[in-house]
Amino acid sequence: MYKKAGYPKLIIDLNKLRTNVEKVQNMCEDKGVELAGVIKGCSGLIPCAQQFERAGCAYIASSRLEQLQPLREHGIQLPLMMLRVPMLSEVEDVVEICDYSLNSDLDVLKALNVQARIQDKKHNVILMADCGDLREGFWDKDEMVDVAEMVEKEMRNLHLAGVGVNVGCYGSVMATPEKLQELVDIAERIEERIGRELEIISGGATSSLMRVVDDNLPERVNMLRVGEGILLNYDLPHLYGYEMEGMYDDAFRVRAEIIEVRDKPSHPVGEIGFDAFGHRIQYEDRGIRRRALVGIGKCDYGDPDELICCEPGAEILGASSDHTILDVQDVKRNLRVGDIIEFGIKYATLVYLTNSPNIEKVYI
Repeated sequence: MYKKAGYPKLIIDLNKLRTNVEKVQNMCEDKGVELAGVIKGCSGLIPCAQQFERAGCAYIASSRLEQLQPLREHGIQLPLMMLRVPMLSEVEDVVEICDYSLNSDLDVLKALNVQARIQDKKHNVILMADCGDLREGFWDKDEMVDVAEMVEKEMRNLHLAGVGVNVGCYGSVMATPEKLQELVDIAERIEERIGRELEIISGGATSSLMRVVDDNLPERVNMLRVGEGILLNYDLPHLYGYEMEGMYDDAFRVRAEIIEVRDKPSHPVGEIGFDAFGHRIQYEDRGIRRRALVGIGKCDYGDPDELICCEPGAEILGASSDHTILDVQDVKRNLRVGDIIEFGIKYATLVYLTNSPNIEKVYI
């Protein structure tokens, strides 16, 4: 039987991850905000999910039922939240597995109510408002208020727990105080209609952490759903310039083995067509350069532009399905076949790597 070789490996530092969760948890708690720890970025890996619970999150959340379903078997007791609005075909499982779900469609809400009755449960729903990012959510806010009233008064096996918004994931809309106040205004319209206060006003994801750091989160926003800002701590410090003191950006690292080192031309030789993925690439001619191939490729991590090479002097040139090509001309150490190169990763890369059966996961 084939025994998988040692590389590539994803190195996961659980202590650093736990520290990141605790930092964000404490930051939110100080502002009266509950934290839903989002595990979809690490593909629901159980040891990672356990750090979210141990660090004090109020909820565990994912957009994938297959990531949430095993958590109870491994002793995680936090309420589970389905982030992606449910498909009609999965409402039975949503009710069975999850305590909360985010919703934006009346037919799905009706189906959830039927399934909750069949399962003799009260399922918590959060209605999503589209405030401009143009992903999920009610665009017509009058419709949203009407649907909220229907859930409250007609769907006896659903509990209208609150409202939420997504910003920054598709339309790149910033989570400004004014944008999040739009959600609060919608919540208050719903509260006036149903005659009670909503428990949850969920003001977005990692991008909304900026409002916590800047202390200008609208007062009634009381829950955030955070994944990337905990797992990688990349977006806020590297894209937006925030100093996230005491947090780590290297809780996840990938290591790959060098399989070839040679001097070669830097520009392909021959008539140029398309690469293996149908793309026409522009290559820079820098003469003969020292190049290294490592045994990991797009099938493992997606886009080489989402990798960060940690080898001083090395540059990622590109990748095929199973190879990543580095320019190592300026690397000081004498690289040889069998040496290991370490890479930092970004969010999309993390999703690929944690989801790949070809990548060994090593917890430290």
